[in-house]
Amino acid sequence: MMSRIKITRISLISLIAFSLSLVACKNGYNATTNKESAGKIVPENLKWSERMVLSEMHRFPEATKLDFSPVPQWGYTNGLVLGACAKVYEKTKNQKYYDYIYAYADQMIEKTGEIKRYKLADQNLDMIKSGDVLLYLYPKTKEERFLKAMQTLNSQLESQPKTSDGGYWHKKIYPFQMWLDGLYMAEPFHARYIREYEKDASKAEKVYDDVVLQFDLIQKHSQDQKTGLLFHGWDESKEQSWANKQTGNSQHFWSRGMGWYGMALVDVLDFLPKNHPGRERLIQYLNEYAEAIVKVQDQSGLWWQVLDQGNRQGNYLEATGTAMFVYTLAKAAHKGYIPNKYLKNANQGYDGLIKNLVTVEENGVVNLNKCCAVAGLGGNPYRDGTYEYYIGEKIRSNDPKGTGPFILASLELNK
Repeated sequence: MMSRIKITRISLISLIAFSLSLVACKNGYNATTNKESAGKIVPENLKWSERMVLSEMHRFPEATKLDFSPVPQWGYTNGLVLGACAKVYEKTKNQKYYDYIYAYADQMIEKTGEIKRYKLADQNLDMIKSGDVLLYLYPKTKEERFLKAMQTLNSQLESQPKTSDGGYWHKKIYPFQMWLDGLYMAEPFHARYIREYEKDASKAEKVYDDVVLQFDLIQKHSQDQKTGLLFHGWDESKEQSWANKQTGNSQHFWSRGMGWYGMALVDVLDFLPKNHPGRERLIQYLNEYAEAIVKVQDQSGLWWQVLDQGNRQGNYLEATGTAMFVYTLAKAAHKGYIPNKYLKNANQGYDGLIKNLVTVEENGVVNLNKCCAVAGLGGNPYRDGTYEYYIGEKIRSNDPKGTGPFILASLELNK
């Protein structure tokens, strides 16, 4: 009799232990996982968004040196990653994420409001993106220097050289040229700054009109009517050797160029007034965009470096553009701008990243591989926009132009 009671007690204890282990495993927090994560730089029981933020902080302890820079820089990659980091902070309230963001602005903005390593005279749209960090910090800190720096960036947009029909030159050194990249660098900042700081309603309305115009012109000049995809750059003068002599367009559909444009569309809608007459046009552009990019999505879920060239020799499935497409599709669907069916494509893209292009080191640090390091048009040495050019640019891991969108995509899909 006693032995039966002992067996029953042992069975009951085992059953309770087994049940608790099931609950723990379901929640991803069993004792083994916690023990393993505790000894790692990046705990593996966190969501992918937070794991990538911690990995970036490990790789770049100083946010001023994001993008593998040997010296502090004011650039768009800093604004991209730190903007994503801010969204993770708002979810987690982990103070070290906020401190990381603040340290960047604290180091790069002088007491006078002057921005280090920035020249207004360059009229470079890439330099606007890190203004997002100031838009985030100023309401929290009320530091006058941050406001003055934002005013400087806004003044650049007021004086930016334009094409004959009103499109911003990408940079002063690239006259008469509009690139897809520029829409993301400038327009979300411009719309948000005006919404939050311009008190004159008529001035604000003019800026919103100008913001929408940039998208109208890109659609007019750069969209390919056959595929719906957009060419990377447009030269109004048609003088650049990369430009088609009839249309002014560059030759190819570059993955990240299209990625920048999609993120620009979906983010600027956060700040464009709901009653603005151009809002519905932007949503229509977003629908055309979604339809076009899913047609060139690979069966792996990923997208190619040169979007419409598939398995052509030298082409490769690229991480930064893929992460941008995932974020754009997921956010646009969640906001109701595009049909929910596109969430399937977003999830396929994300799963493709995790399966094929994400690796995790023994210390828990997360790597995003197969990132195109850089691509542009013209300049010195001259970038001719050929297929060989796009596939020949350096490929590296953990490019911030991929890690930033990966964080955003992870948040949007709650992975």
